[in-house]
Amino acid sequence: MTDEYTFPDNAAKTAAAAAPEFPPEKMSISMGPSHPSTHGVLRLQMELDGEIVTKADPVVGYLHRGDEKIAENMTYNQFVPYTDRLDYLAPLANNVAYAIAVERLARLEMPPRCQAIRVIISEMARISSHLMGLGAFGIDVGAWTVFLYTFTEREKLYRLFEELTGARFTTSYTRIGGVARDVPEGWPDRVNAFCDQFLPILEETLALLTRNKIFLDRTAGIGVIAKEDAIAYGLTGPNLRGCGVPLDLRKDRPYSGYEQYEFDVPVGARGDCYDRYLCRGEEMRQSVRILKQVLRNFPGGEWYAKDAKRIFAPPKDKILTSMEELIQNFMLVTEGPQMPPGEVYFEAENPKGALGFYIVSKGGGVPWRLKIRSPSFCNLSILPKVCVGAMLADIVSILGSFDFVMGECDR
Repeated sequence: MTDEYTFPDNAAKTAAAAAPEFPPEKMSISMGPSHPSTHGVLRLQMELDGEIVTKADPVVGYLHRGDEKIAENMTYNQFVPYTDRLDYLAPLANNVAYAIAVERLARLEMPPRCQAIRVIISEMARISSHLMGLGAFGIDVGAWTVFLYTFTEREKLYRLFEELTGARFTTSYTRIGGVARDVPEGWPDRVNAFCDQFLPILEETLALLTRNKIFLDRTAGIGVIAKEDAIAYGLTGPNLRGCGVPLDLRKDRPYSGYEQYEFDVPVGARGDCYDRYLCRGEEMRQSVRILKQVLRNFPGGEWYAKDAKRIFAPPKDKILTSMEELIQNFMLVTEGPQMPPGEVYFEAENPKGALGFYIVSKGGGVPWRLKIRSPSFCNLSILPKVCVGAMLADIVSILGSFDFVMGECDR
C-alpha cells in the first residue's frame, strides 16, 4: 500500500484532457495621473502579471504649457518669472540657471557679492527641495512623522525667502546681470542661525528612517539602477550619484564661484531607492557646509554687474527724475535688452539634477530659440526599465525615490 493516490491510466488521461490550459493572463492598469504617489500629473500605464510589473510606460504632458515657445515671444527679462514655474520647489535655483545662460550670451561677468548671493539662494533652494522630497517619500512608504519634521524646517526657509524676495513660492529674484536687490540688513545672520539649528534636526529626522526596519524593507534592493544604465538614460543629480557616478556640475564645471568652497559629493553603492535617499540626506549636510563658508566670507561690493545697465532696469527714483533713465526703461520694457547674435548652452546643478538652457540669438531683445533640458524628464525616461520585475507596491517607493517635478518635466 502507498499513501499516494494514483489515477488509473484511463482516468488520468480523461482528467488531463478535461483540464483547460489557461494562458497566463496579464492585467493592464493606469496609475495616475491623479494618484497621490505619482507626485503630480504623471500616468504610468502598467501591465501586471499578478503582482509583478511586466511593462511600465510613463505618460507625460498633462502639465505642458509651452514654456519654450513662450520664451521665443517675450524679452529675455520677461521670461524670468516663467522659470519659477519649472521646478517650482526650487524657483531660486531655476532663476540662477537661466540668468547665467543669458549672461554668457551677453558676455557679462558677475561681481563676487552677486555670485555669493546666488550660491546662498541655490543651496537654500536645494535644502528646501530635498526636505519636500524627503517628506513626500516618507508619506509614500508610511512614515508620517518625517513629513511633519521636514515641513517645519521648510517653513523656516520660506520665511527667509520672503524676507529676501518678497515672495515665498514664486520668487523671481535673480535678474540677468545680477539680482533684484541686495540682501536685507541682518539677513545673512538669520541664515547662519538657521543652519546652526537645522543640522541637529536634520540628524534627528534622518534617524527616523535610516535604520527603520519598515523603511529598509520598502527601499533597500528596490528600484536598482546599474551605473551604465543611469549614464545611458541621461540621469543626473542624486538619481545618478546614487548609482555610484560622482558627477556634480558644481565640482566638474564650477560656476558662480563654487570652486572656492569645500564640499563632498555623496555617491551610492547599489543604485537602489535607499541609496538615493542617503544621497539627498548627505547633500543637505553639504549644502549647510557650503552656506557656512559663504556667510563666513561674505564679500562686499555691488550685487549687479557694472556693465549690465543695458539689461538692468534703472532704479525707480531715477526713472521718475531723469529723462535718460526713463527712455532706457521704456526701451528695455518694449524691445528687451539687446543681445549679440550667437548661441549658448549652460546647465546648473539643480536639486533634481542638471537644468540646462540652450539659447539661440539672432540679435535683438527676444531669443530666436530656447530649449530647456529638464532633469525630471530625463530621469523619468528610465522608468520603463527600472519598473519591470518590481512588485506593484514597490512602484510607489521607486517614484518617491526619484523626487521628480512634473512642472519641469512637461514644461
